[in-house]
Amino acid sequence: MKTALYPGTFDPLTNGHLDVIRRATHLFDQLIVAIGDNTEKKRPIFSVPERIQHLKYNCSEMQNIQITSFTGLLTDAVHEFDAVAVVRGLRAVADFEWEFQMALMNRALSPSCETVFLMPSAEYSYISSSMICEIAELGGDVSPFVPSLVAESITERVQRQ
Repeated sequence: MKTALYPGTFDPLTNGHLDVIRRATHLFDQLIVAIGDNTEKKRPIFSVPERIQHLKYNCSEMQNIQITSFTGLLTDAVHEFDAVAVVRGLRAVADFEWEFQMALMNRALSPSCETVFLMPSAEYSYISSSMICEIAELGGDVSPFVPSLVAESITERVQRQ
């Protein structure tokens, strides 16, 4: 069975993330979507359990998917989950430069660590979690860019601040 690992912060989960998840489930026997728990480097809007809830709710109809989290090195998670590949989404050339460096570093740390890049559908290619956060913080409507549960959660969270 070919298992792939799609790591990310998913803070918040976007329609672009879901697009990559859907397409990756068709390429691999099992897809593990793993939230990287790295609060020392990033200040997340949602806790890891909240992000897991968002993912589980929005991926509930997908059969070959597992939602989890991990800490530490991605290469360690790849071995822990017995994955044959890491799935990464690419929106633009700027993403490619960063992701290319990460893929090479991961391979240097673990020679068996392969990375598969998937481009999102055109309608999602400009969406980023950081943009969604900024739109929400400035009172804008994020509903066209994220699943409805996430839109409700992020709007509620920003209003409480």
